[in-house]
Amino acid sequence: MAACPSHSSNHRAEGSASAAGPLRIGSLELAIPIVLAPMAGYTDSTFRTICLRRGCGLVFTELVSSEGIVRNITRTLNMLHTRDNERPIAAHIYGSDPEVMARAARRTEELGRFDLIDINAGCPVPKIVRKGAGVALMRDPTRLHDIVRAVVQAVSLPVTVKTRTGLSPDNANISEVAHAVEEAGASALFLHARLASARHGGPADLDALSRIKDELSIPVIGNGGITSAASASFMLKETGVDGVMVGRAAIGNPWIFAAITAALAGKEYRPPQSHDWVDVMTRHLRGLYGEMLRENAQRKRPRPHTERAACNRFRGHLTKYLRHAGCPARARRTLLEQQEVEALLRLVAEALQSPNSGEETDAVS
Repeated sequence: MAACPSHSSNHRAEGSASAAGPLRIGSLELAIPIVLAPMAGYTDSTFRTICLRRGCGLVFTELVSSEGIVRNITRTLNMLHTRDNERPIAAHIYGSDPEVMARAARRTEELGRFDLIDINAGCPVPKIVRKGAGVALMRDPTRLHDIVRAVVQAVSLPVTVKTRTGLSPDNANISEVAHAVEEAGASALFLHARLASARHGGPADLDALSRIKDELSIPVIGNGGITSAASASFMLKETGVDGVMVGRAAIGNPWIFAAITAALAGKEYRPPQSHDWVDVMTRHLRGLYGEMLRENAQRKRPRPHTERAACNRFRGHLTKYLRHAGCPARARRTLLEQQEVEALLRLVAEALQSPNSGEETDAVS
């Protein structure tokens, strides 16, 4: 089984390993075939916008409940909030009922904020699977076909599906699932090249990606194991997929999209400097705090301590940012304890501009 290399390239990007060009998904044409994966708790609106400005070709919302959309639940609808310049973007929805999914997709399209509707058929989280949604749909390709068909008929936007290679080693039925999705009218398939039982562990199954790419006539975008420009180029070259989707490697490192783009074009990649890290963390935390203030204002009973909650939510991003930026470990501990936005950002700037910063830099390529 072929697997993506995990090593990082140096500052001069490798020559183009694939002739990856614009990616057409139905009526949507992406100039850059590099996509940010949906990740619960991480792909907030501010982070998505940051990635788009650094070479990402398409972003996704976090996983949004179709039931919550049709029931007009405020918390769910907040997950569909986007910025004016946050395009192209996909609404990433889940559910198990074709009619409800169709209604949710129609409601989402009517918002006028999205460029495509993506159906999740790959999430292995138990609370999603128990509802018959997410990767549970791989157990019933006929139901998945019916969901895709219903959504395609309900909207004018392109409809895509994100799924995995199967549930387990003895139930790796991606070929059957992929054909069901294509026959139902999907415009593309986003394929996480791992089994549900593997979650995010182990190498991506590039042989499965290559096989499904050969079997389908719609675009296939590969996901799994992309940690650098080198691994993205390798996946494109080895499988012939039409694009790549970057997941956890983008957390704390939105420049990975610029690095991949440079590698595919055979151009030099210039890594960010200390002031770039300070700028992106400032934009991210302030933007996230603003989002949370907006959401809190919509509550019947606004919650106290929104600033502290924003710092806590940002912590997962902050840990990764600081590691990639080469912030000394002793300074990281202090930063992670901060509960005030501006105080945290001031300390970030001081830490990254100190003489010892950069001593543990993780390659940003």
